[in-house]
Order: sequence, then structure tokens, then C-alpha cells
Amino acid sequence: MEFLEPNRTCWRIAAARRAAFLIDYQAYYQALLAALGEARRQILLVGWSFDPRTRLMPDGERRKDAPDEIGRLLIELAKSRPGLEVRILIWRSALAVSATQDFFPHRAKGWFKNTGVGFLLDDTVPFGACHHQKVIVIDDCLALCGSGDICGDRWDTPAHLDRDARRRNPGRGFHPPRHEVMIMAQGPIAAALGDLARQRWREAGGEALAPVIGAETPWPQGIGVDIENTQLAIARTEPRWKSRAGCGEIAALTLTAIAGARRSLYLENQYFTSPVIAEALAARLAEPEGPEVVLVSNHRSVSYFDQLTMDRTRAVFIWRLMSADVFGRLRVFAPFTAEGEAIIVHAKTMIVDDRLARISSANLNNRSQGFDTECELALEATRPEERDAIATLGDGLAGHWLGRRAEQVKASRERRGGLIAAITELNRHGHLRPIEPLRLGAFGSFVADFHLGDPMSAADSWAPRRRRDRLYSQVRRDSRRRVRRG
Repeated sequence: MEFLEPNRTCWRIAAARRAAFLIDYQAYYQALLAALGEARRQILLVGWSFDPRTRLMPDGERRKDAPDEIGRLLIELAKSRPGLEVRILIWRSALAVSATQDFFPHRAKGWFKNTGVGFLLDDTVPFGACHHQKVIVIDDCLALCGSGDICGDRWDTPAHLDRDARRRNPGRGFHPPRHEVMIMAQGPIAAALGDLARQRWREAGGEALAPVIGAETPWPQGIGVDIENTQLAIARTEPRWKSRAGCGEIAALTLTAIAGARRSLYLENQYFTSPVIAEALAARLAEPEGPEVVLVSNHRSVSYFDQLTMDRTRAVFIWRLMSADVFGRLRVFAPFTAEGEAIIVHAKTMIVDDRLARISSANLNNRSQGFDTECELALEATRPEERDAIATLGDGLAGHWLGRRAEQVKASRERRGGLIAAITELNRHGHLRPIEPLRLGAFGSFVADFHLGDPMSAADSWAPRRRRDRLYSQVRRDSRRRVRRG
């Protein structure tokens, strides 16, 4: 394999009998609801946030005998199926963060008291860091991983309709359109993610949980399959802290993937702020025969804090890429609905040619490369069927912004000679709009220069000057390596 190397760019590689890419929450929650119905021995849920009031089927009929609220559903499963272990592990968020979520997940502890469902809040990260992994494992046979948490303000369809009455939070208020990408996999890869979840549970103070042996949980009915009999890789970020060595497989895979792209890099992400990643992309854009680079992100960040910090640093990221784009192979877009409402992009996805697909919890910022915990699944193509699945995923993601099917994007891409040309042809309604980087004043330049709010490790989390020096030392080292290679 060119991209995936255990102990460097990934943690483990394991077989997957089936896998499905789930674009947006309608597909994710439908798959999750069906998968939970198959659980018999163990359900492990690891997340950044969690609201037990979240409905998994807001577009369906609510039945009293078949709840779709995740908290009630898990309680009833635990009560009705003897021997089923249900464990939920969520980051113990700062109160300022929790306040924006109606003080969930902190309030969720009370929901599960004396119910048979184990619930823990996990603060075993450096001060200021967060647990950002999003993983669900069922019987060590089925697993879901990617960008999405189970919260009441997330559900949406790939159509991202204006004024969709189903897009309501538990308080019955409307929430904005939102984009996520998850992957569901069956087979030994699920058991490997189960090992990760059980380790996290134990380190957070929970009891030792045994792996599930001999279960044969079926693939849920009604859920399509995108690829069969393949290999998937798990990549992680864990901070180096106290006695923990940490790991940076996601950061290593990101740079390896950028360096190895031949024709195109398609990236959807909430944040683009890492100068290390910016320089790696800039180097490829400066090559006469380098790949096209298409970035899809938010028009502006959702929170005021991120607007003050991440958006200003993103401006530097984009300006750097624009300065390197001497051959016109860069596009940076924000998506909008038909009536012009900005769509929240929370996905963390990378498609490299038709050779690598990454479905991740990790942003392209400093935190996700070394300060927070992250997890992703990656598929590297070694067979034609895998290449087709990756290409279809990439075309489907681009097409869903444009109101086009994957095969329409493929036809345009092949006819016009590239992804950018295809988007230009198909973007007739302007759902994808160029992101114009902010012009920074003195305050914005200060924020971006020191990457305020975006540490790269525990060692610099409260030392902005050290952070800046370390970041740009790494940029210089990586630049020298690229020069030596060629």
C-alpha cells in the first residue's frame, strides 16, 4: 500500500466484509437505528457530545412501542435484552461549551441512572483539549465512525432543503442545514474499533469490558453496501501528555496523502488553519503537473469564538494557497441552499484521486493533529471495485452540493478533464460559492500569527509564542524534506 502503513500513518488495518458511506444525518441515523436493533451483547458509544433526546427518525412516525429517541431506545434495549452491555463515553466539556448545548451532555448522566446503561464523562485529556472521536461499536461486528455526534440540532438530508419542517431540535426550534459524513463497516475492523472504545472506557474510570467473541451480527436490512471484502485502516490522534506517548497517525496520513495525490484532492472540513498542511498543499499547487485541490468549508464559523480565531487563521491558509496557485488548480467553496442560507460543513473527509478515502473526526487545524483525540477510517484502493467505490463517493459528495447524481459528475469530469471543470459546468445555480478570505487588520493578524485557540500539543497549549515557533519550525523542516525528495 502507498498511503497506509501501520505504526506510521495508521494504527491497524483490518478486514471489512461490508462498508457503506453515509452522507448526512438522515442516512447516518437510519443506519444507526437499524444497527442498534441487531445488538445482542455490547453497544459502545464514544463521542464529543451527546443529547439523549435526539430523534433518529424525525422524518418518520413516532410510535410509543418503538422509540426513536436515542436515550429511551438505549434504555429499553438494555432492559429488554439480558446480557446486553450498553456503555456511553462522552467528553466532559467545559461549561461554556455545554451551555451552548442546553448543558448536555452533563445533564445526560441523570437520564441513565439505575437504567442498566453505563454513562461516563471523560476528562482524561490535557486542560483545554477535548475528546473528539465519534465511534459506535455493536457486538464487535458493526461499527460507525466519522464526523457526526448524536445531538438534536444535526439532522438533515443531502438535499439541504430550505425551511425543512423535520429539521427541529428537541425544543422544537429550527436548526440550520448541516453536512456530515460517516462510514459503517462490518467485520474484524469493528472489533478493532471496539478495542479502542473499551480502552477509552477503562482509562476514563469504567470497568474492564471484555471483547465480544463469536457474535454474528447481521448487516442491517435496508442499508445499502458500497464496498465488500475490503481492508480498512484506523488512524488516530492522541495527545502526548503525562505518561502517555500519544500518537499522530492522522497528521502523518494527511501529509502522505497530499504528497501522493496525482490528479485531485477533494477535502470537506470545518476548519482549514494548519500552516503545516497549508504548506504541503501549496507545494503541490506550485508543481506544473500537480493535482487539483478543491476545499469545501463553512462560509463562516458557527460560533463567535471561532469567527474570532479560526476564521482569521483560515484567511491566512487560503491566502497562502492562492499565492501558490500559479497554474489555476485551486478552488475554495462554501455551500448554500437554494434560497441562499449557508450550510454548516462539519464533515471531515478527504478523497485522493480514486485511490484513498478518509472518513474522519479530525479537522485540518492544529488541535486535531496533536492536541485533541481523533479517529478515522480510511480505504486505500488495491482493486478496481475499491477504486470505483472511492470515485463514486467523491463524485457523490461533489454532486450533492450541485443537485446532481454521482454519475453526472463523473460524466462531466471525464468530458471536461477534471473535477474543477466539472463543478464549473454543473454549478449553474451557484450552490457552491467561492470563499473570499478575510482581509486582516492588526487584531486578526495577531490571532493568526499565534494561532490563538488552536494549540498543536499540550506543550504549547498555554504558550502561543512557543506554538508559533514550533509550527513554523515544522514547516521549514517539511519544506527541506520536500526539496531533498525532488
